[in-house]
Amino acid sequence: MPQPSLPPLARAAIDRDAAARADPQREARFDADASALVLPVHDRRLLLAEQRDGSAPELGLVAPVGLPAETLRCFLGRVELGGRTAPVELRVYDEAAAAAIEAEEARWAQLRRAAGLLDDRGQALAVEAIALASWHEAHPFCPRCGSPTEVTDSGWVRRCVAEERQLFPRTDPAVIVLVTDDDDRVLLGSNALWEQRRFSLLAGFVEPGEPLEHAVVREIAEEAGIPVDRVEYVASQPWPLPASLMLGFRARLAVDADPAIARPDGEEILELRWFSREDIASAGEELYLPTGTSIAGWLLQDWYGGPLPTDVPWPSS
Repeated sequence: MPQPSLPPLARAAIDRDAAARADPQREARFDADASALVLPVHDRRLLLAEQRDGSAPELGLVAPVGLPAETLRCFLGRVELGGRTAPVELRVYDEAAAAAIEAEEARWAQLRRAAGLLDDRGQALAVEAIALASWHEAHPFCPRCGSPTEVTDSGWVRRCVAEERQLFPRTDPAVIVLVTDDDDRVLLGSNALWEQRRFSLLAGFVEPGEPLEHAVVREIAEEAGIPVDRVEYVASQPWPLPASLMLGFRARLAVDADPAIARPDGEEILELRWFSREDIASAGEELYLPTGTSIAGWLLQDWYGGPLPTDVPWPSS
């Protein structure tokens, strides 16, 4: 099976209909629209549809009629469903309201679990919804003066009530890098926050005023102590935990550099290893690799030449 040309969470584009966000009548029109759908979220968990007769997992999109009061509503855009275009809102609910919508805990899924089950469109909606919900949760006050902020523009702006300052959802760029040496081995690291035997690509946030290519070289030097060159951008994928845009790169160990000098920084990265394809194929349960919906797994699969042999779920947070 050929490798998909885009990472898992970047394969579907939602019509976000940004022009409709500032319409003062948008909410009323949405509530009166018989095709309108709501994506409920509670505690950063998404509602999944009830599966019947072996049906594929889907988001639990519901009609707005009769729903309990929400703590937040945001316009996500429009999606094609059954030959029609439907407007979709994110609505965030507290514990009591969420239980009234769906009491079965298993139907409320964190993004890591949900994204691994959904199709491309469902993944795109889920990522957009969790990104917006997380941003609103983290920005109830103005960072300049400390005054409360209020929701405007259909959930895409928060406004300081004291200074009228507008705050917009932020995305933090982070580079994630598939580093290889002249023998085409891949460099993988084990993060201090993970359990033993779990390895992935090296990654880090882009600093203010820093070009992406420079961030790649700096992060690999900081975390692995090696120089890299031949930096090549591959693709990007959003990851809203909390607000990242993962920018996938390939890079090569610098000419004349010795792979053996690679050393973990001892803070973020506790172990580093160079892996050949044969090493990965023979590792079995001694090696846990990123799979499913991560851009790290997608980049690794492209290098490996097919599905990775390990399939151990990552933590659900």
